[in-house]
Amino acid sequence: MQSETATDNDSILEELKKIRVLLTPPPTPTPKGIKNEFLAFLAQYKVLGMAVAFIIGLYLGVVVADLATDLILPGIGVLFPGLGNLATYSPSYHSQVFGIGPFIGAVLTFIIIAFVIFLIVKIATSWGLNK
Repeated sequence: MQSETATDNDSILEELKKIRVLLTPPPTPTPKGIKNEFLAFLAQYKVLGMAVAFIIGLYLGVVVADLATDLILPGIGVLFPGLGNLATYSPSYHSQVFGIGPFIGAVLTFIIIAFVIFLIVKIATSWGLNK
């Protein structure tokens, strides 16, 4: 009786192996042509996502640097007048200037760059590049 069960188990196992082979998708063929290889490279390594993250991070860094240099450091200088102008490390006493203009410019630059990157990602997604 046990030998019949072992034989049945072996046959079931063989059938399951055949089913697995049938269900396994064939490997995707390598793309031919420089354009298709380039598109496959972009999709495989998520280059678009890395580029977006890098550019957004770069401009966000500029916004944060301008926030610190043009708004926070002069504010500290106003609270502690003996320190001088912290934004430019000038020892003068009454030269505390809030650089609101450069900060707003950095924020607007960030918003514009982020919107352009958003449009690029939207177009690339519609073309099927960002999978």
